[in-house]
Amino acid sequence: MFRIWAKEIKDNHLLRDITIANEKNDTRTHKIFAAITEICKDFDLSEPIWLESNINDFKKNSKVRFYQDSFIDKIEFDYLEVHVIEEDD
Repeated sequence: MFRIWAKEIKDNHLLRDITIANEKNDTRTHKIFAAITEICKDFDLSEPIWLESNINDFKKNSKVRFYQDSFIDKIEFDYLEVHVIEEDD
């Protein structure tokens, strides 16, 4: 099982969240990108751009925060946090 938790945060408050599960036999990278696509579709957001700092944070912590500079459209929250909460070994 591979699960990702995404949260929209504004002023240190959770606005909404979603957990995406993926049981497909696929690479970790494909599962992450598929989950982000599903998250953005559900939240009606454009997909964020992965900046170098985002990639480094995600590699180190399995968690990343996307701020306004990662989105083309204006966002109504401070950041979108995406965190891997479960993955197969």
